[in-house]
This record gives sequence, structure tokens and C-alpha cells, in this order.
Amino acid sequence: MADTARVRPSIFPTLLYADAMAAIKQLTEAFGFTETSVYESEDGKVLHAELAYGNGAVMLGSKGRGGLFSEIMEEAGPSAAYLVVADVDAHHQRAVEHGVDVVMPPTDQDYGSRDYMARDLEGNIWCFGTYAPETTGG
Repeated sequence: MADTARVRPSIFPTLLYADAMAAIKQLTEAFGFTETSVYESEDGKVLHAELAYGNGAVMLGSKGRGGLFSEIMEEAGPSAAYLVVADVDAHHQRAVEHGVDVVMPPTDQDYGSRDYMARDLEGNIWCFGTYAPETTGG
């Protein structure tokens, strides 16, 4: 029988957006994330959201939602994240169909990966490629 136990990732990129609902829409529709949870305040700000991709996930929320993390991140600039995808060209095509700003088209790298990079609505860079780093766990 196959092991069906869930394994939780041990690292979660965490981003804050001026328009977190628009970010959730773009990340799910254009990049293929799956919305797993979204918690909103009464005024519609995203307090916390989790979006899954493969065996990983990102957490995000609205800028100015209150709390220490929001205060610390208030002036933070764009971030970048790398995600492993099986078919870079198909993933790229989906992003293009959703009007994503592609900053590097699918490109074969010297180290054997095929990658592309895109900018989200608020300037964060999302890198998608076939290279899958090994980890030792921990």
C-alpha cells in the first residue's frame, strides 16, 4: 500500500500585497497555484492566505493589515521565488494567456534546466524551471 501521509514543507515564502485578492487571482489562474485558505477582515483585507503548488506553498496577505509582520514588511521591496515545473513551455503558455509580464522566455540553461521568469502584478519575480534542488530534510 502506498504511503498517503501528508508531508508539510518546512519553508514558506511569505509575501504582502497592496491588492492581495488580485495577487491570489493571478497566482491561481496564471501560475496554477491552488488556493487552500483565505482569511479576510471585515473590511476585505486578506489577513492570511495559503496557496499550494506541488509539495510546497506560499503564504500571503494584504499590506497594511496590521500586526508586527505587516509593519516590518511595510517598506519591503519585491521578492523572488523559484518553483519546479514539469513542462516549462506549457506553464509559460498559460502565464502568457493570462497576460503575465514575462521577463525571460523559456530558456535552456547551461546546467541542464529549462527556465522562464515572470513578474507578478506588484513586481515580485516568479522563476519556473525544471531544476529541482535536493534537500537533506531537517
